[in-house]
Amino acid sequence: MMLNATTLQDAAVLLAELQARGVTLATAESCTGGLIAAALTAIPGSSATVLAGYVTYSNEAKTRLVGVPEAMLAAHGAVSEPVARSMAEGALADSGAGIAISCTGIAGPSGGSAAKPVGLVFIGCARRGMETQVERHVFPGDRGAIRAATVDAAFGLIRRALTE
Repeated sequence: MMLNATTLQDAAVLLAELQARGVTLATAESCTGGLIAAALTAIPGSSATVLAGYVTYSNEAKTRLVGVPEAMLAAHGAVSEPVARSMAEGALADSGAGIAISCTGIAGPSGGSAAKPVGLVFIGCARRGMETQVERHVFPGDRGAIRAATVDAAFGLIRRALTE
């Protein structure tokens, strides 16, 4: 998936907002495979703000890189609110960033079920000194549309965390 001009413009604005507040960021991504970090790091000067990006596509990577407990994955599945929360909190702790954003979902075209349909995405946002927020979305469209919508929603959640 190519990053479109609107996403890159949104990334530049978000980076400026983070920089104006002196807040650093880390990402922990599954279904987007690093697209959130890619959009942000496409902007010159992003290295002052984006500290780390974890692509935790497998359950083993979620456990090893950002500390998601194996028991949590077994109990809830990778695509769940508790896992998104744990991913964000683990990235925050490991990176030393001020905010961490995470996402885990089913981008399709296969892999969905009645309980967890294609398009289901959980996005977590952890910020030092604040309660971790998790949003549940069911995005329409194909794999590319779901991944792009996840990036946009993640940017929105980061913005809300900055203003709280």
